[in-house]
Amino acid sequence: MTLKECYEAMGADYEAVMGRLRKEERILKYLTKFLEDPSFGTLRQSLQEGNVEEAFRAAHTLKGVGQNLSLTKLYTTSSTMAEILRAGSMEGTAPLMELLEVDYGKAVELIRGVDPVA
Repeated sequence: MTLKECYEAMGADYEAVMGRLRKEERILKYLTKFLEDPSFGTLRQSLQEGNVEEAFRAAHTLKGVGQNLSLTKLYTTSSTMAEILRAGSMEGTAPLMELLEVDYGKAVELIRGVDPVA
């Protein structure tokens, strides 16, 4: 699958990320770094442990990565999650985490399916 097809399948904004990073090679470099980033796992664990501060940091990191890479769904959900956690609350985070599980899992699967030479 091409990078553009990957972005379309994720519901992400290919044109925006191309405008920001300019080259597919650069985008793939940062998408690979995204796959290695522990923030999603940290968010999940922190929510399970009731650690609002650490969960906020992880959600905020996902929000930033989502925005910079134009991963629209991931950005939107993690942004909402970060704002709830910023206020020191965990109320309403469970359904958001369910959405993040789906969006993050789909993004990881699709990114891994990108053919770097396509």
